[in-house]
Amino acid sequence: MDLVAGAGELGIDIDAELAGRLIDLLDELDVWNARTNLTAIRDRRAQISKHLLDSLALQPFLRGERFVDVGTGAGFPGLPLALVNPDKHFTLLDSTAKKLAFVDHAARLLGLANVATVHARAEAWMPPRRFDAALARALGPLDRIAPWCAGLLVPDGRLLAMKGRFPEDELAQLPSGWKLVAAHRLDVPGLDEERHLVELCRTHEKT
Repeated sequence: MDLVAGAGELGIDIDAELAGRLIDLLDELDVWNARTNLTAIRDRRAQISKHLLDSLALQPFLRGERFVDVGTGAGFPGLPLALVNPDKHFTLLDSTAKKLAFVDHAARLLGLANVATVHARAEAWMPPRRFDAALARALGPLDRIAPWCAGLLVPDGRLLAMKGRFPEDELAQLPSGWKLVAAHRLDVPGLDEERHLVELCRTHEKT
């Protein structure tokens, strides 16, 4: 999968320099993976589709300036989105120190001044300033994720949860105080798997 062409299919215009920096991220991930297991995806074409393009599929739904990537793991989707959006700020949150060590290293290597990391569990962390949206990629069921994110968001903030198949059963069991704003099918270039994004907000907010 060609990264520039794939991003174009998502409606994102990236030049050769930016594409090179995104590939640098994958190169560094490979180096770290050789000594500490950060991700099971090692094939380059799969990395481009499942790490980079899957992350960038969130781009059209980023409203606001401040975002928290909950359970970021090795930095996806936060790092690719930070590279594409230097004017927005991304806080990458995870409870696993070795993964955040890589994220910190990659952010320094790529010169990402718009990235911060927090070593904490989402449900236990109270940010000094709340976020416009929380990003959650393959993190768990919605009835668990939503309460974790309640204290992270501004009053009209959104939870953007990435899913595989459409999570009909999970949406039917949303916890009290949350509602579905919108659901989107994501067509990720090179990825032969279903992808959906659901946007949730608190029920007392207007959509």
